[in-house]
Amino acid sequence: MFRNQKITDDIYYVGVNDRQKAKFENLIPLYDGVSYNAYLIVDEKTALIDTVDIHFGEILIQKILSQLGDKGLDYLIINHMEPDHSGSLRLLRKYFPNMTIVGNERTLSMVKGFYEIDGSLLKVSDEESLSLGRHQLQFFLTPMVHWPETMMTFDHADKVLFSGDAFGSFGALNGSILDENLDIDKYWDEMYRYYANIIGKYSSPVQKAIKKLEHLPYEIICSTHGPVWKTNLKKAVEIYDRLSSFQAEEGVVIVYGSMYGNTELMAETVAQGLAEAGVKPVIIHNISTVDLSIILRDIYRYRGCIFGSPTYNNGLFPEMEDLIRKIESRGLKNRIFGCFGSYTWSGAVVRNLTEFANRLQWPMSDVMVEEKQGLKKDNYESCLQLGHQIAEMLQNPVQFNKGC
Repeated sequence: MFRNQKITDDIYYVGVNDRQKAKFENLIPLYDGVSYNAYLIVDEKTALIDTVDIHFGEILIQKILSQLGDKGLDYLIINHMEPDHSGSLRLLRKYFPNMTIVGNERTLSMVKGFYEIDGSLLKVSDEESLSLGRHQLQFFLTPMVHWPETMMTFDHADKVLFSGDAFGSFGALNGSILDENLDIDKYWDEMYRYYANIIGKYSSPVQKAIKKLEHLPYEIICSTHGPVWKTNLKKAVEIYDRLSSFQAEEGVVIVYGSMYGNTELMAETVAQGLAEAGVKPVIIHNISTVDLSIILRDIYRYRGCIFGSPTYNNGLFPEMEDLIRKIESRGLKNRIFGCFGSYTWSGAVVRNLTEFANRLQWPMSDVMVEEKQGLKKDNYESCLQLGHQIAEMLQNPVQFNKGC
């Protein structure tokens, strides 16, 4: 029944869209769904690269059967064992009992652990190859991008890199799977959000993987989430390279929490100071109303960060505590930082946020504003000055390149 979309003459897309799941990993909101990408190579031997979430397993099977007809499935190559990519494994084994499962040592251990399958397995090592006929597949171990077993598969015949979760993004695929046929702009934002929330903690392994694979002449990247990268391949790789090396675009993200509007007024005033100094873009997030996945996306993307909070139970606003914990766990580097806050009887914001910036060794503005109760003229001016100084730090990073 299915007319599977071609990536090359004999590589087919057999993945699916999930527009029903509300939260990825039951944590991260999905505003426009997500794709689970799987790929079928039809040669003298046939190979499926990764599977899909079990809820879509029957669709995967029917897509494969539509393409293969009476021809069997010889190999299942597993680049990543996370259940949204391996979940249909048992079902595949039922339909294709002679199928050989290909993976590295860690992968095959997880195959047994998750699915109690330990027969017809082929263990491959780093840079080992497998011939399907015309297609010569070579496997590259890329551990911790973003699980310990992850690997990538390169097809020398068609110069296709099957990259697992690397170079992926959120967002269901609307009609086509090729980047050149999609309204691609929305996927860039979702790539930043995907990286910051899913891959970001593992930036060092991502850098190692990019360097390890840079000699390969790949012309197409097939990730397990998001578009197939062809026309925009170079940009997709550049974004991952930049994010994993903690480079950032010019701009400032202001994140604040406010119970009764006093800290919010300070945030608006700091933003005015930034704008007066010519900073663009200036992005403001109310941490009580904007999901942390979006806030993290922008913090990964832009070089300046200014956080504001009221004192709450002798500490930070609870959502702010959560944000700084998430940032610290990812080890994000190379950001320019400022802070402000308010309190009624005992201030704790500047102290806590300064300690946070020190732990990450972020250069910090020496203008730190902490207002008692309502915002007054002197601290109104200080908020403007904070914006001005962060702008100066962005323009002259060497001068301010010291821990706070």
